[in-house]
Amino acid sequence: MKQQIKLLVLAVAFAGNIPLGFGQQSTKVIEDFKPSTVNQPGKEYPQVNSQGYARFKIDAPAADSVRVSLGLGGRGGTILEKAEDGSWMGTTEGPMDEGFHYYHVNVDGGTFNDPGALNFYGSTRWESGIEIPAHDQEFYALKDVPHGKVEQILFPSKSTNTSRRAFVYTPPGYAQNSNKKYSVLYLQHGWGEDETAWSNQGHANLILDNLIAEGKIEPFIIVMTYGMTNQIKFGGLRNFDITHFQTVMVDELIPYVDKNFRTVADASHRAMAGLSMGGMETKMITLNKPDVFTYYGLLSGGTYAPEDIKDKEDVKLIFLSCGSKERPEAIKAATEKLKEAGYPVASYISEGTAHEFQTWRRSLHEMAPMLFTK
Repeated sequence: MKQQIKLLVLAVAFAGNIPLGFGQQSTKVIEDFKPSTVNQPGKEYPQVNSQGYARFKIDAPAADSVRVSLGLGGRGGTILEKAEDGSWMGTTEGPMDEGFHYYHVNVDGGTFNDPGALNFYGSTRWESGIEIPAHDQEFYALKDVPHGKVEQILFPSKSTNTSRRAFVYTPPGYAQNSNKKYSVLYLQHGWGEDETAWSNQGHANLILDNLIAEGKIEPFIIVMTYGMTNQIKFGGLRNFDITHFQTVMVDELIPYVDKNFRTVADASHRAMAGLSMGGMETKMITLNKPDVFTYYGLLSGGTYAPEDIKDKEDVKLIFLSCGSKERPEAIKAATEKLKEAGYPVASYISEGTAHEFQTWRRSLHEMAPMLFTK
């Protein structure tokens, strides 16, 4: 139990003391605002400008106060001011980090979603989302290339006495190449999220589609399921027990996937990775079950130490990453120790980002070409 608590604290530490994605405050806001790319169809607000500022407009004529609170690692949000027509409008005090952000609206003390924005599951609820255009967004853009398929599956779980849901990405050509078998990446979300996160917020499918089209990776399958993280509340993390999810993953989901999809069903063709608490789960399961996976990825989810791993032969790759606004020194130090001990390790620091999806999109993009190469 002490080891589990240590892992939890280490992973969650990456989320602590991180600014909510605000960059340096600009002296002048450029008035070239455009609707966010993840707005509801036909909705003009929220908007973003070329500097990364976000502007919000909420129709609430009877309200006394309206505030927008942006998600993971916040700085208190943006207070909106009431206009003569009864609407409320405000602009963030500074530019946001590039990429995706959760947020919600506080109206007279009540929490609501922004009617203008699409909803994404995060913070244990469906939250509003906003996308700040990134300078490197082409790697997850929807392009005119062959696309894979993301399908929902329901797999039986005796340990939880129910059917559980997962989403499976199969690469372009999977249906046509009926004799080909594929390696599999089991990819986990973070605390407060669910199995929809990596496709909806992370664009994992588009990242792989583009890498495959560029000839940078051998096609593989991705499986995304709920990590049973959200029963744990902040303040109660010491009660976390990986046993239940480990059983679902190793004894129920993996056999189902191997039976129903054309996989190479051995550890050398199987990877597990996760962001934040999903990285922590990855560490626990890979150490507990070294015969199941040989590729490990912790994305803002802690680190491995040489003494954690019993046999070097069990591991083909350890990938560690985080944002430059998290704790990059911890990633660099762990990487050096693993290298000195002779482990196959690679690391990545996402410049200018914190504990947020742009960090994890970039991390997946960097990690994917390193998987299943040996």
